[in-house]
Amino acid sequence: MAFGHAQTRSDSKESSREEQVFQIVEVMPQFPQGPGGLAQFLSTNLQYPAEARRDSVRGTVYVGFVINNKGNVSDVLVLKGIGHGCDEEVVRVIRLMPQWTPGRQDGRNVAVRFSLPVRFEIL
Repeated sequence: MAFGHAQTRSDSKESSREEQVFQIVEVMPQFPQGPGGLAQFLSTNLQYPAEARRDSVRGTVYVGFVINNKGNVSDVLVLKGIGHGCDEEVVRVIRLMPQWTPGRQDGRNVAVRFSLPVRFEIL
């Protein structure tokens, strides 16, 4: 019984290590085609919400998300929004992102938290 308990603790410790989300790692996650690819993806996929356009809303939505140890986007959250449909549009597009090259720490893939400003401006 004590062995089972020790095994469970070991499994729990290993799970928490795998679930740890880092802010900064030795090798940061990379969007396909790098930062330019990310900018292109956002400009191609973001649509100015009709309500925001009608009300001449402009500003920056700050969004946070995690690139997990497999390179997938998870835990998308608006950190600071501007409303009028812009916040929801940013979340929608972030969730559409393709798989990234995951971050690496101590020779293994790890989850990394990101924050990203997305600017809305009527041209």
